[in-house]
Amino acid sequence: MPGDFRSLPVPEGLAGMRVDAALAKLFGISRSVAAEMIAQEQVLIDATPPQKSDRVIPGALIEATLPEPKRAPEPVAEHVEGLEILYHDADVIAVDKPVGVAAHPTLGWDGPTVLGGLQAMGFTLPDAGPPERKGIVQRLDVGTSGVMVVAASVQGYSVLKRAFKERTVDKTYHAVVQGLPDPIVGTVDAPIGRHPSSGWKFAVTDDGRPSVTHYSVIEAFRRASLLEVHLETGRTHQIRVHMSALGHPCVGDPMYGSDPNLSKRLGLIRQWLHAKSLGFTHPRTGEYMTVESSYPADLQHALDVLRAG
Repeated sequence: MPGDFRSLPVPEGLAGMRVDAALAKLFGISRSVAAEMIAQEQVLIDATPPQKSDRVIPGALIEATLPEPKRAPEPVAEHVEGLEILYHDADVIAVDKPVGVAAHPTLGWDGPTVLGGLQAMGFTLPDAGPPERKGIVQRLDVGTSGVMVVAASVQGYSVLKRAFKERTVDKTYHAVVQGLPDPIVGTVDAPIGRHPSSGWKFAVTDDGRPSVTHYSVIEAFRRASLLEVHLETGRTHQIRVHMSALGHPCVGDPMYGSDPNLSKRLGLIRQWLHAKSLGFTHPRTGEYMTVESSYPADLQHALDVLRAG
């Protein structure tokens, strides 16, 4: 149903941008939602319905009726195979998230979630954050395994959320990438935004958000390398995008350019990327703590095959 009506001139900074992209920038919506609004003639530019590929002109008047925002479903308690508790107390729950599990419910995702799994284990999550994200202070991609922290109290949520925002949490990942990065210890400082032609992907873009990834080679094989990766920022797909931009995509990650033959030889059906550890200050005691996760069976098997040559 139609929702919020907006009327404003096109700013200089959007000059020449496609209409769907300009709407996405102006109103904080996805390009697919913008395209649907245009198709339903819920957008006028200087009183004329545009095509989504038209280019906007500075000063032109945009009139748009934004759709009512859809709310994600709230978490439902259900057993999640492979979800393990690494640490818990009254303020913090650290879990070992298996691949194929989302952090929390989202529109379009009807698979298992960390929050649903925790509820099924008997944990009571705090009323902090949106209802569908109770206690969530960070997220891991569905296709990434490893350690993830959830707040178990309102105080825990407030302190940990701020720590992630201020980048005082030490996030360490291990990744197996194709080839051998040169240099073997380096930093990728490159902004990440939506891929210009594939909206479901991300890419290094001039107008992206600042993104910084530090890496070092732990072990080199004939066709791949095991890296330790530290993130300063936490953009969606950050490691996958930055490694691909270097020409060394994560093994098992065809979305970002991996070799399917190598993936098949290693028995991988997802990217070799694992959240190895999180280091943070406990929200109540003030003590620094580190929680670690071991490699799951599929990633360990791929590593064994590489080591065997």
